Amino acid sequence: MSESVAAGVIGVGSMGTNHARVYSELRNVELIGVADADMARAMAVAADFGTEAFTIDELLDKVDVVTVAVPTPYHESVTRKCIEAGVHTLVEKPFVEELDAGEELAALATWHGVTLQVGHIERFNPAVRALDKILDGVEPIAITANRLGPPLNRDVDDGVIMDLMIHDIDIILSLVDSEIETLSATSAADEQYATAQLTFANGVIGTLTASRLTQQKTRTLDITARDRLIRVDYVNQSIQIFRQSRPDYLRDNGNIRYRHEVVMEQPMIEAGEPLKHELESFIEAAMEGGPVVVSADDGLRAVDVAQRIKADATAKQQAVTTPEEAK
Repeated sequence: MSESVAAGVIGVGSMGTNHARVYSELRNVELIGVADADMARAMAVAADFGTEAFTIDELLDKVDVVTVAVPTPYHESVTRKCIEAGVHTLVEKPFVEELDAGEELAALATWHGVTLQVGHIERFNPAVRALDKILDGVEPIAITANRLGPPLNRDVDDGVIMDLMIHDIDIILSLVDSEIETLSATSAADEQYATAQLTFANGVIGTLTASRLTQQKTRTLDITARDRLIRVDYVNQSIQIFRQSRPDYLRDNGNIRYRHEVVMEQPMIEAGEPLKHELESFIEAAMEGGPVVVSADDGLRAVDVAQRIKADATAKQQAVTTPEEAK
């Protein structure tokens, strides 16, 4: 890619601002400008990165690629406008609120020859990217994801299922090549805490927990196989592999003592910023016409499963009545 790529960001809240920052740092990419419903916010972010603030229509006239990081209810309308303008588009997760709308956007992108990618950033975490080679020949039995942390100091419209758990839903769906047979979920504290269990047709069990009420930040993925446990730490960008070891019985002054040693190896992983990897991959696909890592179909499947989890958890909460209500 020799020519400079013109990039823009629509929606410069917390995530959109990070997209603007990374675009401004990438080689052969020029951050042309940003747009936001709050023009004062757009101008402030533009000033931070030495670019300009525009309306959406003005920005789309000037760019080759764009990130859509507006609130989820506006994903469909803004993404549609980008595609119809012929601009390659990365739309932040969750892709859309309605599955039919997402299918229409995917078809529209194909019709206009536009690259459409969904922003599931954990796919670009160096530890996750290293899993392909590590899982070669390994048959998972169970996958457990924990995405926990303390309450946020900012307002978030979505509960933890659509905001946090959906990351791990996407990762598990990308690792398990099988359909979901059963699904069960529960949530608490106005969906600030939720857990779900998925059973796949091939027998793999997926367990997911997401929380904004846990005082220690945890972002882990455990993959259990018959002869090993593979633990991914998203925050540290590390993988640990715990292999089976045999128990050992020692005689100590006539007493028999039990010892069980754990054999652990930690592959070397080159650290890097997932968002940078994501945008580099998106731009390469857009400019060279190759496939994206996270397609619209991937984004739709993650939304579908997240919505099913949310519906099951909500139905269970509604079924619970207090003694006063039961009278």
